[in-house]
Amino acid sequence: MWTREIPFIDPVVAAGRLRHRPGLAFLDSAMQHETLGRTSILAAEPFARFRFRDGSATLDGHAVEGGPMEALRACLAPYRLPAGAQPFPGGAIGYFAYDLGQCLETVAAPARRAGLTDDVAVNLYDTVLAVDHAAGTCTLVATGFPELDPSAREARAAERLARFADLLGADREPAPNRHQPDTRLAWRSNFSRQAYEKAVETVRDYIRAGDIYQANIAQRFSADLPEGFDGFAFYRALRETNPATFCAYLAFEGLTVASSSPERFLKLDGRSVETRPIKGTARRVADPQADRAVAEALQASPKERAENIMIVDLLRNDLSRICEPHSVTVPVLCGLESYAGIHHLVSVVTGTLRAGYDALDLIAKTFPGGSITGAPKIRAMDIITEIEGDARELYCGAIGRIGFDGSLDTSIAIRTVFMDGRTAVLQAGGGVTLLSEPGPEYEETLTKAARVFEAFAP
Repeated sequence: MWTREIPFIDPVVAAGRLRHRPGLAFLDSAMQHETLGRTSILAAEPFARFRFRDGSATLDGHAVEGGPMEALRACLAPYRLPAGAQPFPGGAIGYFAYDLGQCLETVAAPARRAGLTDDVAVNLYDTVLAVDHAAGTCTLVATGFPELDPSAREARAAERLARFADLLGADREPAPNRHQPDTRLAWRSNFSRQAYEKAVETVRDYIRAGDIYQANIAQRFSADLPEGFDGFAFYRALRETNPATFCAYLAFEGLTVASSSPERFLKLDGRSVETRPIKGTARRVADPQADRAVAEALQASPKERAENIMIVDLLRNDLSRICEPHSVTVPVLCGLESYAGIHHLVSVVTGTLRAGYDALDLIAKTFPGGSITGAPKIRAMDIITEIEGDARELYCGAIGRIGFDGSLDTSIAIRTVFMDGRTAVLQAGGGVTLLSEPGPEYEETLTKAARVFEAFAP
């Protein structure tokens, strides 16, 4: 692995200079935080493209044997690196769609699937830019892959470092200052208000019957995009309207992903595992004193705390399937995190990965995240499928990176739009418990979607 320091460049400007290169991936700490939002990662020009869809895996269009995790592991195997000082030494960046869960667990299949997303789509990157916001540094990292011969690797790494330093150079055209013109889309939902409120009552009936304790039910909003819609310009507006610690912009062939997720799904650093489930939401208000009162009421809410604690128990169970015995702990329970338009209750669950397991095993044992399914998870997933009817596709899956060094960092794909050039899709949901009231639950979905809608019509 080879590195090169370059003058500091704002990551949005850097992304703008790389946006026309194939496969731009931007893991963006738009809401900077000492630990959660310290580093942004950019990459482009992947050397390989892995896809899993309809039960089959491909690498650059060629079939790869095995299930999704086995096939991806085989594709990553030639490029293993030891753990190093870099936050991300190159590797796979992309997404795991919620519907991948059908390959990992025995669950019901949805009645309808639009087909906009793969079950897994990740690109393999040999060269990345790491922006350390706290230190004010920019480091280019090159592995020299897919070359495996030492001298060929070194030569490729040197060429790639020089190329990306040139692409990011100060003499390059800067990113535009403004985003797209006002784009007021005609959003349509697969739920009317009445139908969503009825869905909440259906979940409560399942809870009374003893099937589940809670389930997350979402609306799927879709809209037609105007010709020439600029997905990257929209992303810039989204990160300004709704900055979050796990923002992301991903450009694939025929699909663009723009995410402003506040929620970490899984992080693996060495053998240390962390997940940060969000349960509990309240809309912020402009008056500081009133806003503090809203936050305090959220932290004191029996309903919101119960919902969060149930998911913490679920995730403790999930991590216990693959972590060392007695290593799973909860250092933070129902902590408060505040974002541009919303307060959230966030817990932290940690553990130590068992010897012999890797990042892909960790995903397989815990996917999809319990905070956006329900408890017990498998039964909740079946109820979600029954009630929602539509495949979730990317929504409530995971977005992030798997390093050649075995590291992992992923977010839950919420506050996330995916677009195929003709259609934009955004989903928003909430956890339903026995204490839920249909009207407020419906309003919560609109609260979560509001900031994303605003980014389309700034």
